[in-house]
Amino acid sequence: MSIKVDHFLRRQLPGRCVFCLGITDRERPWCKDCFVALPWNLPACPRCAEPLPGRPEARLCGRCLRHPPSFECSRVPLRYEQEVARLVQRFKFEASPRAGAVLLALLEAGLPETALAWPEALVPVPLHPRRARERGFDQGEWLARRLARRLELPLVRAQRRRDTPTQRGLDRDERRRNLSGAFVIEAALPQRVVLVDDVMTTGATLGSLAVACLAAGAGEVEAWAIARTPLQES
Repeated sequence: MSIKVDHFLRRQLPGRCVFCLGITDRERPWCKDCFVALPWNLPACPRCAEPLPGRPEARLCGRCLRHPPSFECSRVPLRYEQEVARLVQRFKFEASPRAGAVLLALLEAGLPETALAWPEALVPVPLHPRRARERGFDQGEWLARRLARRLELPLVRAQRRRDTPTQRGLDRDERRRNLSGAFVIEAALPQRVVLVDDVMTTGATLGSLAVACLAAGAGEVEAWAIARTPLQES
């Protein structure tokens, strides 16, 4: 796993574990014990990153076998549980830069070097401008901008054509219909593109954005997020 943290993160993260306040070195915002104890998303479906507890290995889930998403694979190292969920909530709803910095460091730590070297451009999942104004910032843009700088990659911004209703309480098919045609990308994209978001629930938002990326010239699209919400069977 990559454990590199850029200069911005080192300035934001003093030598105390963000989870237990124990002593740690300045290159990592966590201690070894807390890092190991985090809710790692293993095993998980390689296509949509749905957690697959009790499985001996990662295999495609039934949903992806029946209806594969528009992106080739998902890289979501953690589950949206416990300390990770609390960090995301502080980042998203309290605009905590420290929480965001830790989440970005965890994303890098959870991805192999080969994955970090794969993309030719990053595309953040955009909030509608009205929602970004209400919240005070766009969390996907915040993460992707810093990751693009870290990986020395171009950042390409998508536009949300309409302010879609909230996804909360919708099942997978309802989310997909809600987001159909929601995004457009005017710039021409390179072949290998990564979508960036903080949390992945069903993958409907990322799937809709992947369709827009393919229409803009991308040949392969991956979806990256920090945490995956386990699906509830209906």
